[in-house]
Amino acid sequence: MNYFHYKDNQLYCEEISVQEIVEEFGTPLYLYSKNQVLDNFRAIDRAFADVDHVTCYALKANSNQSLLKLLATENAGADVVSSGELYLALKAGFQPSKITFAGVGKRDDEIEYALKQKIFSFNVESIQELDIINDIAAKLKTTARVALRINPDIDASTHPYISTGLKTNKFGIDISVAVEAFKHAASLPHLQVEGIHTHIGSQILKIDPFVQTATTIVKLVNELRGVGINIRHIDFGGGFGVAYKNAIQHPFLLVEENAESVPLREMFISSIVPILKQTGCKLIIEPGRSIVADAGILLTKVLYRKENSVKKFVIVDAGMNDLLRPSLYNAHHQIVPLTVTQGEPEVVDVVGPVCETGDFLARERKLQHVERGEFLAVLTAGAYGIVNASHYNARLGLAEVLVNGDKVRVIRERERLEDLM
Repeated sequence: MNYFHYKDNQLYCEEISVQEIVEEFGTPLYLYSKNQVLDNFRAIDRAFADVDHVTCYALKANSNQSLLKLLATENAGADVVSSGELYLALKAGFQPSKITFAGVGKRDDEIEYALKQKIFSFNVESIQELDIINDIAAKLKTTARVALRINPDIDASTHPYISTGLKTNKFGIDISVAVEAFKHAASLPHLQVEGIHTHIGSQILKIDPFVQTATTIVKLVNELRGVGINIRHIDFGGGFGVAYKNAIQHPFLLVEENAESVPLREMFISSIVPILKQTGCKLIIEPGRSIVADAGILLTKVLYRKENSVKKFVIVDAGMNDLLRPSLYNAHHQIVPLTVTQGEPEVVDVVGPVCETGDFLARERKLQHVERGEFLAVLTAGAYGIVNASHYNARLGLAEVLVNGDKVRVIRERERLEDLM
């Protein structure tokens, strides 16, 4: 998180005090660094520079229109999984020729909409889906470009809820029947078979699963070419992990224990490019988390403190409806005060206002002592934060703001009570 740092013990985003931002815009609040988003995208895109490629940002990570426009102006492509995401991508300025449409359950109307927009390719997840896309393309008197998503049955060693490359997952076509599936696709008159798609999971922290997958895909490309099916592109997905522990460090902050080693993005990429390059295929990648996660934080205000015989609770105004990951995955986000002070930490549960026992941002966490009216920052919250937010308990949608140097602007207005109707 290069653009989030402490200056004179005060948390800053780029050149602006975060305390000043919460005093102006209130909480809960999502705050993003424009330059962190751009640096992350450019670092990934540069790492693929020696191979013909398109870096397709995965909108599922964060689909705020202002962030999308930033990436569209960088000549990024887009990876979408719904007609809604496709609509947002087009509105933001992404070129249809650089948009891929993934997802295991595309509706007929979504397929028709994407065909009319002339997107680059559908990433197809089943034999039946191939037949449906062919039928809809025939009705529209057009040809659909497709890649078949292959499930390589490789363990990405990530959380089971975000693992997608095992036989037990719902995604993709089993690699044992891949050749037959490609032959069937090639036989359909309104499909143009363009490529292979694979995506083995999210928040992957080991390089080896990527190497195994790349090797498997290269072997499949050669096998398909041997039976007359010419694969032109490989969509390798995304999944590069990011650091959630010790994202920001300071002498007064406790060093978080059991932090997993996170390889640099460039290490992930340099391990697979030489393998995939052997095919001569165009390469498509779909990073999401690795572009926006560490570019965003969730800001929240301490409402109350309470304790019983076994627990201390810090009750804040952000809850599971604002950031679901801790409740859904038991995910860890570093939580820091806006002003750091020296002193012994205390063990607390940081909990929200939602009427669920599972409404927490951290459990049994060692934190600096904070009192009512102070603010906390939940770090590395730019991905899978606001996109998973809900109106549960009729809670209002958060505002989002974007910092660029010493300037800040609202990129989503906070909802009002009347917006709930």
